[in-house]
Amino acid sequence: MSGPEAKLTDYASVKDYLYALKAGGVKFGIDRMRRLSAALGHPERSYPVIHVAGTNGKGSVSAMIEAILHTAGWRTGLYTSPHLVKLGERVQVDRQLLTEAEIVAYAGELMPIAAKIASEGNDEHPTFFEFMTAMAFLQFQRKRVDIAIVEVGMGGRLDATNVVQPDITVITSIGLDHVAELGNSFAQIAREKAGIIKPNCPVVIGRLPAEAEKVIREVAAEKNAPVHSVREAFGDTIENFPQTNLAGDYQRWNAATTTLAAKLLPAKWELSDTVIARGLQAVDWPGRWQRVTLGGRSLVLDASHNPEGVEVLEQNLRNLIAETGRKPIIVAGALGEFRARALLDVVLRYGEQVYLITPKQARASTFEEMINWVPIAERSRVHRAEVETVFPDANTCTLGATDQTVVVTGSIYLLGEVLERIEPRRGAGEGKLQDF
Repeated sequence: MSGPEAKLTDYASVKDYLYALKAGGVKFGIDRMRRLSAALGHPERSYPVIHVAGTNGKGSVSAMIEAILHTAGWRTGLYTSPHLVKLGERVQVDRQLLTEAEIVAYAGELMPIAAKIASEGNDEHPTFFEFMTAMAFLQFQRKRVDIAIVEVGMGGRLDATNVVQPDITVITSIGLDHVAELGNSFAQIAREKAGIIKPNCPVVIGRLPAEAEKVIREVAAEKNAPVHSVREAFGDTIENFPQTNLAGDYQRWNAATTTLAAKLLPAKWELSDTVIARGLQAVDWPGRWQRVTLGGRSLVLDASHNPEGVEVLEQNLRNLIAETGRKPIIVAGALGEFRARALLDVVLRYGEQVYLITPKQARASTFEEMINWVPIAERSRVHRAEVETVFPDANTCTLGATDQTVVVTGSIYLLGEVLERIEPRRGAGEGKLQDF
């Protein structure tokens, strides 16, 4: 279905086509994306871009920057990944999702161009992520955005988004994640993410390990790119950091990173302190310690999918217990042993009972795998569960007492499945197209 013979007549056939591309896997390298962008006339060069990378926080910072610019009255493009429920979430203009009809039209336009590129060399057919990136670039051009905020998919140096020529680059954090692809040390991962730094383009860095910051600064110096550090601008005292409507101390770090980036934009953008503060209180970014009331019950949704994120989860769980005087029920799922072990270590310490759900993704850790990583003495508190039984309808959670908080955490894909159940207005989930 992925070849030139494919007939993209409706949204269902487009999803099949895109899934066939996705099944081909992740292919690092930006030469294919360069060819695709060139064939499209380089739409990504028709508007200013803020390019955002980082192990954690890059989605939140992207959403915060968008909220500030939108508050100031500018027309914004926002490209993020993966989606929670619907594919169109990845590409937004003024926070309006790419529609199914637009996805069908763009796929039909891109397919023959991609086929031509593929015919010119081995293994050159654009990937699923490159298709979505091209859709974003075209949508932003045709909707005449004033500025686009583009989140890196993975890493930076070889990511498809790295064809942009940004006005500002942002590196939010460096942690150990995607080690097989990016390297198994802070320095190696930092070097991959530093690949988005462009000559003479300002770089904003969040809170980084010393080893990682050294690498970032070295790469920036080589490219004559001035570095602006959150630590240098705001210090290490959280009380000095900007407030945001997203919960958690780490979101105040993200808000500081965002504020620093916003202040680097020229005066014409009219981002006063007041506008920045208002924007930071208007951020829409689900699944980041998001509190929901479900049938009178308190529910928290939090995508803490890697070891760095789990450190933040631990702090939030500690604060929650201090606030409520009781341990929560925790629902968790993860992708891969590295992430799952880090997650289990925390949820077993802070959860009264723990329910493990296997996300509907090929890389997901199964219940059998995860229970084997739980100490025998703890296993009586750990249970197998399914999204459909925990959330049988949009108003019901079947776990815990009515006065007890339920925390759903771990994989962002698990959160997407839960949101599909409790917020049916989002539509049917598109989990097959979630991963990457």
